[in-house]
Amino acid sequence: MVAELKYEILQNAYIKLVLHALKHKTTAVNGVLLGRVNPQNESVVEIIESVPLFHSNLSLLPPLEIAFIMIEEHYGSKVSGIVGYFHANERFADAELGIVAKNIGDHICRYFPRAVVFLFYIRDASKNWKLAGPDGGSRLVIKELAANVVLSDYISSEKWQDVVDFDDHLDDIKMDWLNLELFK
Repeated sequence: MVAELKYEILQNAYIKLVLHALKHKTTAVNGVLLGRVNPQNESVVEIIESVPLFHSNLSLLPPLEIAFIMIEEHYGSKVSGIVGYFHANERFADAELGIVAKNIGDHICRYFPRAVVFLFYIRDASKNWKLAGPDGGSRLVIKELAANVVLSDYISSEKWQDVVDFDDHLDDIKMDWLNLELFK
């Protein structure tokens, strides 16, 4: 019997995907999760980085392929690879994973069978952000205990305006899709 998988995400990866969704509140957004299987515990997938991909035309294959190639070139030696996908629908209360998200998740799963697709949404009027796994529950654990405090500071200072996704980079190649300055 295989133990249920748990996904541990580092603070900056978590904050980046939340800020990406906040920046594009009225459109669907997506991105990939990079990481590896924990060498000491194979039932834990460590999410080391999140890469915001798109906020428009999520279903266009050529930009997605280009993004995957560039991600692999940049992160290839730093992480084992793409371990998951995150998606936020354009409507806050929409808790359905669409066909595009499912297809991207299926594609990632071909290369990393332990891949996860997280649907990111707002559940209630309190505007508490929620991450849900495929079964509606969350198996995502944030590694650093203070991550939500830091996230709150970033939200109050409107740091989401600084997030650059791959869409932004394709519109202007001078924009840094790696977001190297985001946490400085």
